[in-house]
Amino acid sequence: MHSFNGLGMSLGTLPKLSGARTRSISAENPTGEKGKGAMATEGTGAACARDLGQGWKVSPSVRIEAGETYDLADIEGPGAVQSVWLSGDVARKGPVGRFYILRAYWDDQEIPSVECPAGDFFASGWGRFAQINSLPMSVNPNRGYNCFWEMPFRKRCRMTLENRHREGMTLYYQVNYTLTDVPDDVGYFHAQFRRTNPLPYKEPYTIVDGIKGQGHYVGTAMAWGVNNTGWWGEGEIKFYIDGDDEFPTICGTGTEDYFGGAYNWDVDGRYVGYSTPFLGMHCFPPDGTYQSQQRFSLYRWHVMDPVRFESDLRVTIQALGWRDGGRYLPLQDDIASVAYWYQALPAAPFPPLPDEDYLEII
Repeated sequence: MHSFNGLGMSLGTLPKLSGARTRSISAENPTGEKGKGAMATEGTGAACARDLGQGWKVSPSVRIEAGETYDLADIEGPGAVQSVWLSGDVARKGPVGRFYILRAYWDDQEIPSVECPAGDFFASGWGRFAQINSLPMSVNPNRGYNCFWEMPFRKRCRMTLENRHREGMTLYYQVNYTLTDVPDDVGYFHAQFRRTNPLPYKEPYTIVDGIKGQGHYVGTAMAWGVNNTGWWGEGEIKFYIDGDDEFPTICGTGTEDYFGGAYNWDVDGRYVGYSTPFLGMHCFPPDGTYQSQQRFSLYRWHVMDPVRFESDLRVTIQALGWRDGGRYLPLQDDIASVAYWYQALPAAPFPPLPDEDYLEII
């Protein structure tokens, strides 16, 4: 019997043999059972496969009607989700209105540990394609959303997608997982979405608050809409750890610095975007007509430098530009974020997710 449980995969662990069992859920095998793939006789591809029959791409996707919530995965543990791929309407029109809500529940918890509009979860909050070449997240042409955050569970994993749009949608998906032992010292994956539009004057933006328990913060994705002209990223990010009150333990030096850039991302008078394993920025400039505001997608993964906490965590960031006389200008921007972390259960409930009208991107 091999001692390696198949978790924490990397180039260093790849040669190690394991007794872990690989499974995969998709529209062709919605339960992930061994030997049960490609058995569909009805599905969104049935008409295309009418001359070929069973086993020939009969059910490559699912329809989720307006107001419905679809179970992407319902898995008995112990084990871990190791990758997720989504596409279809969730990638094309969904993130524009943030109509499709991704949730994950661990070990029969009644409250979700992941609750995000699908596009924002994959660091693509504005609904416009920008290629992401990072380790935990990858977004590829044409809007193939990939997640590689490892998500362990001991009893059960349930992942759902809610369709808040007024129309039905088509979803292509794959959830790849392993069934294996999960050590006692492994935390549960969490991802929380927030949006404030506009940010109140002289108030910092809250990325996450109310985290209770032991864990470590592993990433930030932001969709930042600028409502003023001029530079907008002078604000500091702050991590309030284990009882910090007025002053944080970690204080950054500027927004572009936290996301791995410097000096306004300005090269010869233009923003220069990038996508790297742990850091990225993409600018969506105005188009001269109705897309009139400067918008940015940003991510910062704390894979090599997680922010560890024992009892609680709060994370904020300031929105600051410049005003006359070399003074800072508190901005009132349209800011959305996803915070990613691991922690022990039970976790504190998330703030209620706003309705689709508040979430909609205009």
